[in-house]
Amino acid sequence: MKRSVPLIIGLVLAALFGLGDVISVPLGDGEHPPFAVALADGVLGLITVVGVVPAWRGSRAGVVAVIVTRLLSALSAVPAFFADGVPAPAIAVAAVGIALTLACVAFLAPALRSRA
Repeated sequence: MKRSVPLIIGLVLAALFGLGDVISVPLGDGEHPPFAVALADGVLGLITVVGVVPAWRGSRAGVVAVIVTRLLSALSAVPAFFADGVPAPAIAVAAVGIALTLACVAFLAPALRSRA
């Protein structure tokens, strides 16, 4: 797999998002997001960071791991839009996080195309 500019951008963004997820576990208040969600995001962030290394070296499996973990992390933010009592700033952060995650996946997905 060729290391293209979009792939590099996507991997760097994914690594930053993954690190943000890992760091947010001890910094959260346990209410927004709930501790279980923050912990799950922290684990997904750790898997993302670990997956970036083989993806950077050209592994399709690494790219798949990064894409899947980022999408699952974004999916964990969706309940913020439907749960009662979620503060507006938390909803805004969730919306921005989902949008940036989708952009990150858009940068990574072309690397999965088969090269003939």
